[in-house]
Amino acid sequence: MNLRIGYGVDVHQLKPGLPLFIGGVLIPSEFGALGHSDADVLLHAICDALLGAANLRDIGYHFSDQDPKYKGIDSKVLLHEVLLLIEQKGYSIVNIDSTVVLEAPKVNPHIEKMQHIIASILKVDEDVISIKATTHEKMDSFGEGRAIKAYAACLLNKN
Repeated sequence: MNLRIGYGVDVHQLKPGLPLFIGGVLIPSEFGALGHSDADVLLHAICDALLGAANLRDIGYHFSDQDPKYKGIDSKVLLHEVLLLIEQKGYSIVNIDSTVVLEAPKVNPHIEKMQHIIASILKVDEDVISIKATTHEKMDSFGEGRAIKAYAACLLNKN
């Protein structure tokens, strides 16, 4: 067994009137994440964790925000592309553990749907995908509702 650990983090500003995608789910909110793609912080953090574990650099290297073809792209497409990249190197996913940092709206009611979407894209059981949510207790830009952040860790096995 050849195991590799990966870690990813992503941050986006929150702005009024933009959609808020988290884990492939559109969350009802008056604020959404600002970004070149759909700014799904959870999927971006997971992508970086998977890429890092496979020693494939980061999401920006593969899907540059300077490339117009990625403008507004659905991050579920990026996650699928990352899966193909790690599979090409002979890796399979053992598990993913992640945390979303957001003051409001509440993430917990959407976690099961997020797990289902992510597991479907990555071709793994939903039990392999752990998603947690927390706040910054009204401190700093995250706690003040001006930003959203996600962390992800993964374990890959070389087939």
